[in-house]
Amino acid sequence: MKKLLLSLLFVTLAMTGQAQPPKYEVRAVWLTTIGGIDWPRTHATSSSSAAQQKRELSRILDQLKKANVNTVLLQTRVRASTIYPSQYEPYDACLTGRQGGNPGYDPLRYAIDECHKRGMELHAWVVTIPVGKWNSQGCKALRNRYPNLIHKIGDEGYMNPEMEETGNYLAKVCQEIVDKYDVDGIHLDYIRYPENWKMKVGKEQGRQYITNIVKKIHRAVKQKKRWVKLSCSPIGKYSDLSRYSSKGWNAYNTVCQDAQKWLRDGLMDELFPMMYFRGDNFYPFAINWKEHTYGRIIAPGLGIWFLSRSEGNWPLIDITRELEFLRSNGMGHTYFRSRFFTDNTKGIYDYACNRLDTYPALIPALTWEHRTAPQPPRHLFIDNSGDNITLYWEGAKDNSDGDYLTYNVYVSNNGTVDIRQSRNLVACRVMGNSISFRGSSAHSNLSFAVTAMDRYGNESTALQSAAEPRSSQQLLKNDGRRLYLPKKDPALDANFVVIESMAGNIVKRAYYNSDVIEIYDLPEGVYSIHSMNRNKKTHRIGYFIVKRGN
Repeated sequence: MKKLLLSLLFVTLAMTGQAQPPKYEVRAVWLTTIGGIDWPRTHATSSSSAAQQKRELSRILDQLKKANVNTVLLQTRVRASTIYPSQYEPYDACLTGRQGGNPGYDPLRYAIDECHKRGMELHAWVVTIPVGKWNSQGCKALRNRYPNLIHKIGDEGYMNPEMEETGNYLAKVCQEIVDKYDVDGIHLDYIRYPENWKMKVGKEQGRQYITNIVKKIHRAVKQKKRWVKLSCSPIGKYSDLSRYSSKGWNAYNTVCQDAQKWLRDGLMDELFPMMYFRGDNFYPFAINWKEHTYGRIIAPGLGIWFLSRSEGNWPLIDITRELEFLRSNGMGHTYFRSRFFTDNTKGIYDYACNRLDTYPALIPALTWEHRTAPQPPRHLFIDNSGDNITLYWEGAKDNSDGDYLTYNVYVSNNGTVDIRQSRNLVACRVMGNSISFRGSSAHSNLSFAVTAMDRYGNESTALQSAAEPRSSQQLLKNDGRRLYLPKKDPALDANFVVIESMAGNIVKRAYYNSDVIEIYDLPEGVYSIHSMNRNKKTHRIGYFIVKRGN
């Protein structure tokens, strides 16, 4: 049974009266792999350097977690090359220093596991139309496999958006990722005409070509896993506005991205518009995105690299004002790029941690895909007998086709916990059925609540510690090796006992012919024990906690 250890300093922060951010909000970051400019900084050419590469990623994710980022857009298909073993394209050179080089582990799987351990979503960022240098391994392989599909512009290759095979191929790549990995989203980048493409068709036809590619990818993703979010990063200005010009650079007319229509027609779940602007080039265009969400999610991307003295030397207030504006208008926010954020350029990381995102946030649910919430978890146990306070709960029932639940934990010192308040949310997307806080019986006045959440983001009602009987009154005694049962009722028709984990899995069976059951082989955790008759009908005898001291 997995335990997540949190500091009660964090819990104490949740009790303060400072202004709180919303409970539901996308807080994302683009984590770029091309050239290793965000990650990896070390090439995996041996087992030790591969381990160092993993540590680098884990440190980045720790920083993002501390800043309450909940969505990581990880560049997965780079330029007709990938950071996972693909049947279609070679490994990207960022991993080992040479294209096609095997790093000795699966970086995408590792990144997914590390994000999920921290309660964050991982979306596979797929660069679509550009396929890299003309003579690179990935581009050459595509040219050999699909003659006439790749166009050369300068020394770069691009898939032709007007050919059927482009959408078919990109759909296969995205479906491969969804098939093989537990990703939370597919994030499409550069799903548009290259700006220097010499178009021979009208803009309306061009938009239809790009939309056809999106449709094929949408179908490939959703027919496998409806809960996987499909998103893209359109040009930051959708089109000219009545009072503000896009100055010749917009999604709709310049590069044929009809992204607002994709939201309206249900082809996209989220948009991350690249709004790397200031002043009148930012605010009215951000409102235009907000006015055309169609109930979906918008989390504009901010060009925080312009804070760097070598890139633009913007003052921090230009970005912080944009962040506050997005929040006041019910939108999320996304940082481009990760390294400028975690390097605390001009203090942006400190601002996020200490001012903007002081509490965790849940990601809005995909209610347009599924809206029935899971059942709440049951039987909350609180063990504060040692140096930590540990919560255990019995697993909930999923009401979706996702067949997988995580849990959110809330803390308050006001009796019943109000789960509507973001300040009470202390842990999101907890895997397993337990969590530990650094603390002791001195914090026994705290109240806890646990909710279940399905893959679509639907959250159950809360299991409240204030409504549960005290665990000490209902736990069976044990010494870590033997469990002592109440005296068996002679009228009870039961020949066996079964022991279940809090997730509902049977971990042990034994004959019910004694008041003592051997439990030396059970890991530490909370269990329920049931009697069972010949017809396999069960009756709960009680619960017990296995805890072995030093």
